[in-house]
Amino acid sequence: MKGLELSEKFYLEYGQPMLREHFPALLDKIAVGLAGSGSECFGYDDGLSSDHDFEPGFCIFLPDEDTVDRRTAFLLERAYSKLPREFMGYKRASLEPVGGNRHGVIRMSEFFEAKTGSSDGKLSLAAWLTLPEESLAEAVNGKVFFDGLGRFTEIRERLSYFPQDVRLKKLAGELLLMGQSGQYNYPRCIKRADTAAAQMSAIEFVKSALHVIFLLNGKYMPYYKWTFRALSELNEMSELASPLEYLISSGNSESDAAKKQEIIENICQKIADALRKKELSAFKRDELEAHAYAVNDKIADGEMRNLHVLSAV
Repeated sequence: MKGLELSEKFYLEYGQPMLREHFPALLDKIAVGLAGSGSECFGYDDGLSSDHDFEPGFCIFLPDEDTVDRRTAFLLERAYSKLPREFMGYKRASLEPVGGNRHGVIRMSEFFEAKTGSSDGKLSLAAWLTLPEESLAEAVNGKVFFDGLGRFTEIRERLSYFPQDVRLKKLAGELLLMGQSGQYNYPRCIKRADTAAAQMSAIEFVKSALHVIFLLNGKYMPYYKWTFRALSELNEMSELASPLEYLISSGNSESDAAKKQEIIENICQKIADALRKKELSAFKRDELEAHAYAVNDKIADGEMRNLHVLSAV
């Protein structure tokens, strides 16, 4: 069973009745769900995932102490800890008194500050440009089962994706890196018979290509070990998963290198076609460095447009 499904079932059977019976006055002040760190919050968990940090549990998100005081939070946490220790064959872990728990009672402000550095999801330009994307993904993943106050959902919507100018700045930078690593450096390394550098170039190309694909889909790219899994679920260019995997899993013999260069050019062509289709670049050829600067020119905010093209990657 998926962790998100297990969490919701546990909440509906035990958590919801506990809240309605013992804390009815809190129902219009709290949110309940499962979000944050862990493969289960993305729906990427499998049989192996249950060997750590996997349990029937959920999060009760509280507003600040001026709305729900510390004593009420303590009573709520104690009630949560008294819920059944085992559910559907899975045991619950004990809550840590020093904090750091993935489940249980959590202040909304602390949750979002830990993920984004902002307690209310209002980010500065510098934060949007520099925050790790996987952290933003963890702030808005999972599922909200109940939100009586509406604030938790409001903040998540604020963080749901990059502002357009930030997205374009990131896209421009990654396109430039794709062009440099794949279209320029990889064939030059092969000509020099420097297979180690060639493989590094292929890896850098794939990393940037993945980022570009997520940016074109308007989706945050998750933690690297889940990237290919997430790629398979995208609406556009998910079919590139197999050729991208080949680039980082194959060698650099003469035949492999020739195939890799063909794959790189095919991927660059698809990316360039997508940029033209979305009217992000009118450049007619497939050299991604030129497309990078065309995308950068689309940025509306002059200050951001004039930042170094790689400032967001």
